[in-house]
This record gives sequence, C-alpha cells and structure tokens, in this order.
Amino acid sequence: MAPRRISKIKESKRQSRRIQKVRHSRQFARKYEAGRQTPLTTAEGGGGRLVDEIIAFLYGQGGEGELKEIVNALVMTRGQRKEIESMLDDLCHHQIVYKVGKKQFRLNTQNFIDGTLTVNPRGFGFVTPSTEHELVPAGKDLFVPGRELGSALHGDHVLLQIISSRRERFEARVVKVLGRAIKQLVGIFTAGREGGFVTPDDERFPFTIAIGEKQSEGATDGDAVLVEISEFGLEGAQAKGTIKQVLGNPDSSAVQMQMVIGKFELPHVFTKQSLAETDGFSDKVELTPGRMDLRDIFHVTIDGETARDFDDAVSVIKTKKGYRLYVSIADVSHYVKPGTALDMDAWARGTSVYFPTGVVPMLPERLSNDLCSLNPEVDRYAFTAVLDFDRSGNRQKVHFVKSVIRSQYRLTYTLVRQILVDPDKEIRKNYKPLLTPLKWMAELGVELEKKRIARGSMGFEIPEPYVEFGPDDTISAIKLRERNQAHKIIEEFMLAANEAVAETFADRQFAALYRIHQSPDPIKVAEFAEFMQTMGYEVPRNRENLSSKWFNKMINLTRGTAREYLISNLILRVMQQARYSPENVGHFGLAAQYYTHFTSPIRRYPDLIVHRTLKRLLWPDEKKGAPSAKLQEAGEFLSKRERVAVDAEREMLDRLKVRYMEDKIGETFAGIISGITSFGLFIELTKTMISGGVAMADLPRGGYEFHEKRHTLIGRLTGKSYQVGDLVTVRLISVDKRARRINFTLAEDDLETESSQ
Repeated sequence: MAPRRISKIKESKRQSRRIQKVRHSRQFARKYEAGRQTPLTTAEGGGGRLVDEIIAFLYGQGGEGELKEIVNALVMTRGQRKEIESMLDDLCHHQIVYKVGKKQFRLNTQNFIDGTLTVNPRGFGFVTPSTEHELVPAGKDLFVPGRELGSALHGDHVLLQIISSRRERFEARVVKVLGRAIKQLVGIFTAGREGGFVTPDDERFPFTIAIGEKQSEGATDGDAVLVEISEFGLEGAQAKGTIKQVLGNPDSSAVQMQMVIGKFELPHVFTKQSLAETDGFSDKVELTPGRMDLRDIFHVTIDGETARDFDDAVSVIKTKKGYRLYVSIADVSHYVKPGTALDMDAWARGTSVYFPTGVVPMLPERLSNDLCSLNPEVDRYAFTAVLDFDRSGNRQKVHFVKSVIRSQYRLTYTLVRQILVDPDKEIRKNYKPLLTPLKWMAELGVELEKKRIARGSMGFEIPEPYVEFGPDDTISAIKLRERNQAHKIIEEFMLAANEAVAETFADRQFAALYRIHQSPDPIKVAEFAEFMQTMGYEVPRNRENLSSKWFNKMINLTRGTAREYLISNLILRVMQQARYSPENVGHFGLAAQYYTHFTSPIRRYPDLIVHRTLKRLLWPDEKKGAPSAKLQEAGEFLSKRERVAVDAEREMLDRLKVRYMEDKIGETFAGIISGITSFGLFIELTKTMISGGVAMADLPRGGYEFHEKRHTLIGRLTGKSYQVGDLVTVRLISVDKRARRINFTLAEDDLETESSQ
C-alpha cells in the first residue's frame, strides 16, 4: 500500500478516536444547556453557572477533589449542597467526572483545556491552548461560537470544554474565565445627563461602559479617554468604570499615540527613584583601570535621519591579512545595575517602542539620548567587539574589551549612500576624511554578506513605510523607505558581532540568553510551496522540510518584480517568531548556529542581560550574581514584551494609514492581491503598503467560487479569475476609523495579471 494511503488511514483512525472522545462531552453540554443558566452567587465566578463552577474547581485543583472541598468552595445556600451532589452524579454518568473514592472525584481532563481567547469583531472567538493537549494537535486553535463565549472577553485566560471535532477543527465552549486580560480600556466618551458612557476603541469589546458624573474626570463629549473598569457587566448587566485620564481629541496624532500606549498598557512614566538615580550620574567619562582607550580609533555612527539614541559605532581598518572591525556598543551596564530602580523600570518595559509621532524609551532620556548614546565628539563608555577577518570575510579572531571611545561623525544612511553609491562631488569633498574608512567598510560588508547568503541566510528587502507630517498635524504622505548599501554595511557588522558573542558563550559553555529562530512548521512550509507552484515556480517533491536556502531562492526569483514584497511577507508568515531563550537551537532565518542580541542595549533589555553575562564570563572580578531574572523566565517575559511593542508599533502605523486615506474616497490606486478568502480579496497598495479589502459583494458580476489550495477566486458566469499576486487597480469606497478598516472596490481599468512574473 502506498505510504500516502497508509498516512491517510492512520489520520482517519486518529480522527475517529478524537470524535469518540468528545462525544460524551458534547452530549453533556447539550444536556446541561438549561442547567448552565443557574446563576452562582460566588465571587470571581464571573456570574458562572454551578455545573461550570464544579468543573472549573476540579480543573484548578489539578483535576481532583473531595466532595467536602467542592461544597466548601461553592455552596452559598443549603439547597445547593444537594444540587452539587446531584450534578456530580450526572457528571459521572456522562464520564465528565469519575468517582475515584467514596467522596473523591476526578475530572476527565481529556475534554478540557485552558488558553487565551482572541475575539473576532464579528462575534466569535478562537483560543490558543496554554499547554499541549492529547486531543488538539500542536499549533491548532479552538473555535468558540459567539453563543458559547459566555462572559469571556478578548484576551481573557479561559477554561474550555471541547464539544465537537471535525477534520481537526475543534469547537469549544467557555466554562469559566480564569483570568481577565484587561483592567482598563481606551475609548470615546459620550456625555449624558449624569456622566455618560465610553465606547471602547477596540471593536472586539462590543459593549459600553457607564461612567458616573463623579467618575468622568471632566471629560467632554467626543474625548478619547482611558477608563478603568470596576464592574464587567456580567449576565447582561451594564459595565461600569471610572475615567482615569482624559487623552483629548482623538483626531490628533499625539492623542492617537496616547491611545495606543493606553491600549497596550505600555509603561511610559519613570519612577521618581529611577529619575533620581539618573540625575546622580556624573557627566565625566574616565579611563579607569580595565578600560582600553580606543579614542584614537576612527569610529562613526550610521543611523536614520531622525535617530536620537546611538547604540553602536563602528570602525574598519585594513590589515595585511584582511580587515579589523571594531563594533563599539554603548556600555549601558556601566550605569544600569541589577536590582536598581532604573533596572526595574527598564525590565518592565523590555524594549523601547518607536512610533512615527514619538518614542516610549526603555531608559530615561538623559541615559538614552545623552550619557549612553555614542554622540559625536564626546567621550563615551563602550563595550567593544574587535573582530579580525581575512580578505574573504572569514573571521579569524575575536576579543572583547571595555573601552572609552569618541565617535568622530554622526552619519546617516542617506549621506553614506551619497558618498559610496551615488557619488556627490560636493559631499565627497566635504567628507574627505571618511572616503577611505567608508571604502573599507563597504568592502568588508560585501564579503560578509556574500558568506551569509551562501550559507542560506534569508535576504529580505522589505521596505519600511514611514509617515510624513504636514502643517497642523496633517499627514502629507506615506512613503516607503528603501534600503541602501549603508543599511547593509551596518546590518552585516551588527550580525557579525552578535554571532561572535553567541559563539563565545557556546564555546565556553556559559549559560546565556540566545536569540533563537526555530524551523518553520512543516505543514505551513508545504502549503507555501504548493502556493508557489500555483504561481508557476518550480518546487521540490519533499515540501515539508525545505531549507532556508530554498526560501532565499524564492526571494531572489521574485526580486525586482511587483510580487517581491508579497512573497517576502508570505514567507515571513510561514516562519516562526524569533524569541529569547537560554536553550540554543540556532537561528533558521539567518542560517546561524549561534546568535544573540548584543548591539542595542539602549533600547532592548535582552542586550543588557547579554552585556552583563559577557562581562561575568570575561572578567571574574565583575560583580557576581545572575541577571535580573532567571534566564528562562527572562527569555519568556522579554519575548512577550517584544511582541507587545511590535503590535503597538503596527497599530499606531495602521491608525495613521486610516487617517491618511479618509479624505481620499473615490480615488484609485495600484495594488496587488495579497490574500484571498471566501468573503473577498485582501489588497496591498504598491506605493504605500497600505492594506485594505474588497468584499465579495463588491466584486463585478457576482457569483464566485473560492479555490483555497490555488488561492484563487473564479467567476461562475464570467470565468474571470483573481489570484494572489495579481496586480489590480482599486477604488477607495470607505474608511472605518474605529475598526481601522479600509474598503476598496475593483476599478474598471484593473490591471491584467503579469503572466511573466
């Protein structure tokens, strides 16, 4: 029998077992549909139902409990004891609970799982399991219909009962809210006679919050506010809250930034103790014993035009055998010591958060923009990696020194491009001392990039959107920031330093925090490979374990075409998220065996941990003690903080994109189909990377069939097809500011698919 046929039979048997395991659970859920309406007057039950409280109690006790414990925890009236005993009998009958002693009960945990709820604005939800579960394959979410959400809200930690399983699509109901994700919300205040109410800015919270007159903080009608929820309005009751901060006019970009800060609960106010510690630092930089004087080494910083904190300065010297690279990083650990108020503030943030309208820094401004920042023409403490390479970019030697440096120039990517790539005679004349050092940097950068790409490191060239503001807070343009050779030079030098640090930890078998990137899910890889085949690209037969080199090949095949950024973004969706961990498993995307983050301690707390760890490894006289938290816990926490920052930055940009588009109703734009579903097309505008959608109802001459595997819509009457990657012209028809949704329709002059790409 063919292996594929055997695999299908095995999967069919596994599916049958899963269905059988949830059958009793489904029958029980139906039977207790009425019983679940019995309110329980206990506290945190969130107005839960008695049968659910029994299940939740046993689940919370590790699956087992005595009758006496259950009764003591749940009974509020005399009559409820008998009711609980009756329900336990019925639970046993349906094999939801087993009686394992005279008065001992054990929950059948096969049908229960806990996780984090994500609510869709259309009213249903999905839950990502907190742990592995024998019924639910890894990476699978559970679908929760709107009728089964109960009192659960978006982001809550919930206990679920699995009630059906079809083709590995699991349906569940919320048994109990184990933990609320939110205590406060950002929204818009509507004034009333005695106070008013707040409509949450996030449509995944489909309710209003009543505000008493004394709790309104002087908010006026239409103000954006931050509200603390005092009552969640369970069992149909009105939610209540208190306005903690009036943010102002929601049409202001600055207020929009404050709304994002409030929504994501970003720590943005430094404690008095932290600021006092900062004020206590001396401006003097002294060459103390153990520090090397590198002020004569020709360092420069290369950053964007708007950068204000400079983590890194670099220098390249040509040697007889090749090149010597100095990567000098701000020595933040000289100032920020473990356990101090500064350290605790930085830890809570985890990272700086950058918005087009401002920054939420990890460190107070005096440190981030002054004492730690490698500003030009001033002495600064640094932690320097000295790397020797041969002419082909092979690293021969590395050592690290605590140093004092003096950056000679603050350069920008644009300026370096004008010196190296698009030579400007006047600029080259003004920066004559830089010509040779920059030439050496460019030479080494090219060799390092060659080696990295040759080993399989993926070379994404995705432009970054940036916002240009006009007078009176208007958004004059959203453009794409192109990468040039200067970006690549700095990127290669930072990668080289990060790898060298990670290899040093690994070679010495010293516990450290790595930046890891695991191999992608084979199923997602196979699906992407199948999609690329439908686009006309050659794909290997073994599609589940493709290497980073193959992904790089796909990137290179589409480079310079209209589909380049689409394919790069689709590859990024296939990849797992990089994260921090003391367990090194390598970095798939970089094709690196060892990797960490060392080069940005002003804005990333993991880099600060790495600096402290490296100092303890290299200099035994450095203060003993672990980093500010155990490495495993630190990796998990800081990975979460990074994701919060990324989500906040993305949302702020989306808010500004919506504001930019709101006065362009009726205008047409060139775009590319970036996704297709059964309910329409996703479009990305090619000049701005602004995303929107075309609803199925807005497609011409209705009646389309959705071919999921081919990522195609085909018209039943016309035969007209739309495929991911097709170029189209779209017309803007509406903008929903609250949902941050941009809606298009296809223009009559939509572009034909580029068959050659």
